Amino acid sequence: MLTIHNSLTKQKEPFTPIEAGKVRLYVCGMTVYDHCHVGHARMIVVFDVVVRYLRYLGFEVTYVRNITDIDDKIIQRAHENGEDIQTLTTRFIQAMYEDIDALGVLRPDIEPRATESMPEIITMIARLLEKGYAYATRNGDICYTIQRFAAYGQLSGKQLDDLRAGERVVIDESKQHPLDFVLWKMAKSGEPSWDSPWGKGRPGWHIECSAMSTHCLGNHFDIHGGGMDLQFPHHENEIAQSEGATGEPFVNVWMHNGFVRVNNEKMSKSLGNFFTVRDVLKRYDPEVIRYFILTSHYRSPLNYSDQELDAAKQALTRLYTALRGLPQISYQKGQYSQRFHAAMADDFNTPEALSVLFELAKEINKNETPAEFGAELHHLGGILGLLQADPDTFLHGTDDVSEIEQLIAERLAARKQRDWAEADRIRDRLQELGVILEDGKEGTIWRKR
Repeated sequence: MLTIHNSLTKQKEPFTPIEAGKVRLYVCGMTVYDHCHVGHARMIVVFDVVVRYLRYLGFEVTYVRNITDIDDKIIQRAHENGEDIQTLTTRFIQAMYEDIDALGVLRPDIEPRATESMPEIITMIARLLEKGYAYATRNGDICYTIQRFAAYGQLSGKQLDDLRAGERVVIDESKQHPLDFVLWKMAKSGEPSWDSPWGKGRPGWHIECSAMSTHCLGNHFDIHGGGMDLQFPHHENEIAQSEGATGEPFVNVWMHNGFVRVNNEKMSKSLGNFFTVRDVLKRYDPEVIRYFILTSHYRSPLNYSDQELDAAKQALTRLYTALRGLPQISYQKGQYSQRFHAAMADDFNTPEALSVLFELAKEINKNETPAEFGAELHHLGGILGLLQADPDTFLHGTDDVSEIEQLIAERLAARKQRDWAEADRIRDRLQELGVILEDGKEGTIWRKR
């Protein structure tokens, strides 16, 4: 049985969907004012694997991942760049697709955008006002009153009194409580705005996800995911808004992936250790990055470094080397599959699942009839979105291989003529090109270092 760690209850629980055989899943997506960084990549790959595995188990999954295309950061970046907001967001949405497509991430079933969801947002705010969960401030903003929602803090475990004591923000005297948050911001000069019953303005960030998720999946759905940094206040506020507006439970299972650290420090622009996906893709194969992300359990920290990525490349090379030259035969479930699925059913334990793949690779290397193990390795890797490329294509890299293959042919000719000096010279040249040769009974094969 599949068990999932529920951030709401702080424990692993057997997963039972609200509707038998169907799973409704929402994940907070990108705010599109800059390129995807490694932290975004982790979140997107983690939930891509979650969706893939749920579907493998036979669930009919409706996967919703939103795009935030209007908020303070977007407005500020557009102003800094001297460009209009739609031009900025369109450019970075396209860049996002390029990056996540390269990582082998499947597109969500529904991908709502905040700017296209204004009717749902306005309707939810109106309902909160009607039920007494929101109020208008002196400056015309609409705010959520957190003291009205008795269960506030249930996800993060934070208490209102402790939060208030720890606040270091400038207190807005127009709010009833310092932690009340804005649902609707009245229009400011030069900023985009939409018509509403309270005047022209734009939504706050938190209400966007509540409106989009419930519109796409219903008031009560199965799983809500996102990065651990969103647990408070964003997801806490989503619960308060959604349950206040609908009077129903919002989400059964909350999943949060851990932070990405760089050389064991928190990834941050201010520390100069901030890496975009496209920068990393210039140096590493996309599948190496995907594999690297899955080497750590999704709830644990992931330490990014060149050494870790190099290790991921070597590990993936071992798996592809094991598959090289094997005939394609039908997959038959074996003992390794059982252990793989036991790992994945235990809160999507991808590090343990990957270890099973390496045991299969060992079986291939030592077995005289390895094809059935190869089929199992290829099949299980595919569940994680790995090992689906042609092995030679992966091992040879993306460079032009014609020069390399010509040099290998010349070396072979030199060896046949017993011209060992020439053969060694060519081998040295191949090493300079990053080529590793493996001479065997059936000839010479090669791969990039």
